[in-house]
Amino acid sequence: MKTKQLNKPELLAPAGDLARAKTAIRYGADAVYIGGRSFSLRSRASNFTYDDIREICAFAREYGAHVHVTVNIIPHDEDLDGLAEYLRFLQECGVHAVICASPYIMNCAKKYAPHLEVHCSTQLSVTNSSAVRFLKRHLDIDRVVLARECTMEDVRRITAEGGVPSEAFIHGGMCVNYSGRCTLSNRMTLRDANRGGCAQSCRWQYHLYQGKTELTKQDDLFTMGSRDLMCLDHLYDLMEAGVASFKIEGRMKTEFYIASVVSVYRRCIDEILLKGGPLDADRMRMYREEMRKSENRDIWTGFYDNPDAQDSIIYHPNTNVDVNHDFLGTVLSYDKTAETAVIQTRNPFAKGERAEILSPSGTYEPFVFEWMKNDKGEYMEISRHPMAEVTIPVPSAVKAGDMIRRSR
Repeated sequence: MKTKQLNKPELLAPAGDLARAKTAIRYGADAVYIGGRSFSLRSRASNFTYDDIREICAFAREYGAHVHVTVNIIPHDEDLDGLAEYLRFLQECGVHAVICASPYIMNCAKKYAPHLEVHCSTQLSVTNSSAVRFLKRHLDIDRVVLARECTMEDVRRITAEGGVPSEAFIHGGMCVNYSGRCTLSNRMTLRDANRGGCAQSCRWQYHLYQGKTELTKQDDLFTMGSRDLMCLDHLYDLMEAGVASFKIEGRMKTEFYIASVVSVYRRCIDEILLKGGPLDADRMRMYREEMRKSENRDIWTGFYDNPDAQDSIIYHPNTNVDVNHDFLGTVLSYDKTAETAVIQTRNPFAKGERAEILSPSGTYEPFVFEWMKNDKGEYMEISRHPMAEVTIPVPSAVKAGDMIRRSR
């Protein structure tokens, strides 16, 4: 029985290229945010050509989804050539919104592409409703992306008093600095974090000294990167606060990560909406267990209920021990008569291992690899080579684009 009428928030997912954008939408994202090859941070992401942007806008329309484009560099004069033409192009393609950190770019969007919504980037570190009202009055923003440093009380007040819809991060990487405005990368590598070149210097390992005395040991060097955000336990609070959009970080992440994370949040949000209230402990435990299947870094729940953030930093050395190797392959085709699927492999797996299907419908079908064949029709005991085509028996109908992952 419903206990409260909640507005459905937009589930906004990241995409570093066309394939990941389509995956996010198929697996339940209401919108995706992407970067072009100019004016965008995350320069190491594959990013979108003009043709890609046209294609993803057309694809999104088929699903009733939106496309947001990051135009979020902090520009120098030499970065501004072609800006007006680019904004007009985005509008013509059917892009819904641009995400901006520069007041000048916001003004240009309103002037040259007035049908685009302008969303104020988290880089502006908005943590109070007065700042939102200022941005609305002087720059006519359509949405504010809140600073990750906001507490839940900040979120409630800004959403109630700011005068424009709010967007809050619910998952993904956090910055050790304030709202991503870090200059470690600039100083150490001459790669400008605010023009798309962040080298993630906070995740490096450092020798730590007090005077001339080293405090670290060779096998225990100092690092200061932040834990990743995971906010399943705060979804109801954010919905009750009236947040318009829930944002997942990760334009550098894989298709498997995007599909897994979006799928879990999609189902959890929909269940909360259906109930009209918070879910019980058993349901939340189930969703947390599902989310763990895609994790490969330490997590925490952010500043929403923990403004002191004592446990937010990863102090131990980064290793590959916990890298997620559970993504086994993507379905290319399904043979209904033989009840087999051809998959394109990613990580090694062996005959007799347990696996499950991850599909946009959110169903998980555990099964065992009773046998497997290579593209020559030869039986194998183990699949070792990524991107190979392997035929496997599956317990139920699957579709191209469904994913196979290890069952734990």
